[in-house]
Amino acid sequence: MTAFIRLHPNDDVLIARHQLVGGTLAEGVTVKGLIPPGHKVATRAIAQGEPVRRYNQIIGFASRPIAAGEHVHTHNLAMGDFERDYAFGADVKPDAPRREASFMGIRRADGRVATRNYIGVLSSVNCSATAARAIADHFSRQNHPAALAAFPNVDGVVALTHGTGCGMATEGPGMRILERTLAGYATHANFWGVLVVGLGCEANQINAWLAHSSLREGETLQVFNIQDTGGTRKTVEKGIALIQHMLPRANAVKREPCSAAHITIGLQCGGSDGYSGISANPALGAAVDLLVAHGGTAILSETPEIYGAEHLLTRRAARRDVGEKLIERIQWWERYTRANDGEMNNNPSPGNKAGGLTTILEKSLGAVAKGGTTKLQAVYEYAQPVTEHGFVYMDTPGYDPVSATGQVAGGANMICFTTGRGSAYGCAPSPSLKLATNSALWQRQEEDMDMNCGEIIDGKASIQEIGQRIFELVLATASGELSKSEKHGYGQNEFVPWQIGAVM
Repeated sequence: MTAFIRLHPNDDVLIARHQLVGGTLAEGVTVKGLIPPGHKVATRAIAQGEPVRRYNQIIGFASRPIAAGEHVHTHNLAMGDFERDYAFGADVKPDAPRREASFMGIRRADGRVATRNYIGVLSSVNCSATAARAIADHFSRQNHPAALAAFPNVDGVVALTHGTGCGMATEGPGMRILERTLAGYATHANFWGVLVVGLGCEANQINAWLAHSSLREGETLQVFNIQDTGGTRKTVEKGIALIQHMLPRANAVKREPCSAAHITIGLQCGGSDGYSGISANPALGAAVDLLVAHGGTAILSETPEIYGAEHLLTRRAARRDVGEKLIERIQWWERYTRANDGEMNNNPSPGNKAGGLTTILEKSLGAVAKGGTTKLQAVYEYAQPVTEHGFVYMDTPGYDPVSATGQVAGGANMICFTTGRGSAYGCAPSPSLKLATNSALWQRQEEDMDMNCGEIIDGKASIQEIGQRIFELVLATASGELSKSEKHGYGQNEFVPWQIGAVM
């Protein structure tokens, strides 16, 4: 096994499989100095201003002359403008033959299928968050093990609270996003029932939210305000009583064989490194192709982290209008970041750069690999209900909790999350699988990781083999097998609706 990885014959860089020392030969080029694992080494002399390629795609431009064998990173590689060929639909492939796999799911009365069976407590506003958490804490298996002892088919009672809901305009995109997000969670298949707790005087009025979301109170959706109930203690007591009334009915479910077409995965990557686009991301993409062939759905997101690679997605658009909508969202982000005195290359993060990523172009080219190779069926705005099957896109920020919150609101009943640096994350009510990009991370943080995709880097398994394993793990987890993040109790604090607009 070589000490480096070449991703394409036309690339100007190789990727260090492990730390390379000066004097190491890489394709006939002598390495100059130390090259950390996952970082890039130049295979030829590159003039200042010349584009540098990885994946046979431009990842930046030399900010000064780069010698053959030199470390290529932030000190000598920078962003630059260049034309992308959107070529809408040019790379659309024929649909794969339909396949049929099943998992043990929970079928709801309306035909939807759940992977988990929770009761949720949502807050309409930050002011009611403490009361909402107190209600859920009464049923905590850790603190009150007897509370759910008689209800083994209920996965738990979780409080999903947030920091907004007031100090904002009652009309406009910020409120629309919050209303969509709360509605998506209130009706999520993985919740048997939901309580929504408000304060009473907030901008996000519960009655207005119900009307705008076409929701009504009923057996599985109960709403009330602290001010109307008579204070915090009475509110908590009321919430506990309502959940106690729900529990016997929520427990009366059973798992049964269901088609994998009912699985919707939100695709995430966080704490990425130089191996992400080589191991875990393409392996997850292979699993996505399998899921799509079985009729399931995968949602790619994190628009700031596909920036510069959007042309690879427009070329897979099922229709021209799908590709054009993606470009419209990219352009919105360019305007949005300018208005906030930022730029799209504020990403990658310091941790990403320490792991070998240099520009957002490089990060994005690896990130889109999570989406596999099938056609792009639709583009959604944040937290919109996902109605298409197959591979779709949702416009979200790159910040993982905010992005995944939008995906779950859209209907994702599972999250698959690749990481090279060791991100810790969970996402109630949808289980989250963590996929390590390298074996060193797996060995260091195995208690948080569900699978080691570093075997690809080590030469022990192929992308397709790991993709098959991920797909099988998805089916097992959808059937009730706990993910590592669920065992640790992650999921309630990671509910973070996207907050945009002025805080008033």
